Amino acid sequence: MVPDRALRLAAGSVGIAFAVLGLKSAAWWLTGSVALLADALESVVNVAAAVAALLAVRLSAEPPDANHPYGHAKAEYFSAVLEGALIIVAALLILKEAWGAWLMPQAPDVPWIGLAISVVATAINTVWALKLRREGRLLRSPALLADARHLFSDVVTSAGVVVGVGIVALTGLLWFDPLLAALTAVNILFSGWQLLRESVGGLMDEAVEPALLARIRALMGQEAEGALEMHDLRTRHSGRTTFVEFHLVVPGDMAVRESHEICDRIEAALKDELGAAVITIHVEPEAKAKHQGVLVL
Repeated sequence: MVPDRALRLAAGSVGIAFAVLGLKSAAWWLTGSVALLADALESVVNVAAAVAALLAVRLSAEPPDANHPYGHAKAEYFSAVLEGALIIVAALLILKEAWGAWLMPQAPDVPWIGLAISVVATAINTVWALKLRREGRLLRSPALLADARHLFSDVVTSAGVVVGVGIVALTGLLWFDPLLAALTAVNILFSGWQLLRESVGGLMDEAVEPALLARIRALMGQEAEGALEMHDLRTRHSGRTTFVEFHLVVPGDMAVRESHEICDRIEAALKDELGAAVITIHVEPEAKAKHQGVLVL
């Protein structure tokens, strides 16, 4: 089942996050580099975010009940919001450490061993992020996609840190280490803001993206033969489910059976396109036509 796959992936993320945190902490402990410390701090956020995503995916898989007739899918957006907030907190902590290191720069110890460990951790994150992104898109899971995006940001950050600490070790430019940590924090801050923006959009029932909306409108027009028009179209995502509502205008003398057949055709086409979807259609006589929206040719 789809929720089971999502749950296994979320649980896997927790294990990966702990493993990567251990590796990056070792790299920092061996070198004393503030840039590698910044990288390790972001991995602390990864652990917290992975645990939050696991809980959210578990809750979102619960079926609808009397208090939640539309299901629990929005729990995943709360996880994504929390992850965005944690990213921002991590960025502020990194900036604090970078400022202290800027005032009192120190040369990293045994840098090449620490960098080798960091490269291994980055490789693990890269492979897992690619898997999460692919599966998250298939399962349409906001929590998994948020985790994948954060990991990709971590990969870019870690790659920059590895190169930067290598430059410090080769050149002796001690000020470059805290500068790199500060740049890492700014990159993380931007990533956290983007994630917060998109997650809040899901909680606020934003409409589906323009390309998908155009596809929905095209399918409605193609499958509504016998009707006159469709208007007051509203869409939103809730986790992996897409909600579509609109008014279908039919000739006033059309039989209920005929209008119901049109609704069935439209609903089937939309569900084939969207996967998990809830379609609500309000049938109206031609006197209610607004001569706008989706016209049936």
